Amino acid sequence: MSDSPYLMVYSTCPDEAVAEHIAEALVSQQLAACVNIIPKIRSIYRWQGNIERDWEVLLLIKTRKAQFQALKTRIIELHPYELPEIVAVSVETGHPDYLRWIDRSLESEE
Repeated sequence: MSDSPYLMVYSTCPDEAVAEHIAEALVSQQLAACVNIIPKIRSIYRWQGNIERDWEVLLLIKTRKAQFQALKTRIIELHPYELPEIVAVSVETGHPDYLRWIDRSLESEE
């Protein structure tokens, strides 16, 4: 497991309205510094014994490990899927100024 405090979290949504709703909630609640919404991806997957094909919207969520559990809980609360995709990948390296911006974005505004 990486010692990096930064994560890129992937989650798919059924449409742009759901994606925007989740993204807005994550950023406004300081669970994510930034969420990119990538429309119209094609997903092919096995679900309940069948091969499914759907058009989905991908969220690329920039956050820190410290926020992950709360972020995961919030996605599950807001997501319409029975089993939402929530996959976190450690960010091993990045532009130092950008990583500091993530830190500042997720600091409490108190």
